[in-house]
Amino acid sequence: MRLRWRLLWLLIVGVLATIEIGILTNVITPGNLIGSFFAFLIGLVVISVLAIVGAVFIGMFVSHRILSTQGFTPFEQEMLNMRQDVRDLAERVEEIAARVGGRGPPKAP
Repeated sequence: MRLRWRLLWLLIVGVLATIEIGILTNVITPGNLIGSFFAFLIGLVVISVLAIVGAVFIGMFVSHRILSTQGFTPFEQEMLNMRQDVRDLAERVEEIAARVGGRGPPKAP
């Protein structure tokens, strides 16, 4: 499945590169491309899709870089605090069980 998508993107980029080379060498003039309205619309849609996909990936990269340099999020800090509270409570229960003479809570695996 991945190979199909790679081939599709290579085909799209290849067609766009061919059109660009044709424009630079004056084999294809911009007037011919604009005159062919259907070809113009297809090129516009393909370029728009590639721009949106590129913008999404750049946004994901930038946001990852910004967020990864910071410490824990408030939610993660609260989870760590709760974990410490559970440990403290477990120790207190063990101490109480030892004073009472019971077996205490079962140990976690």
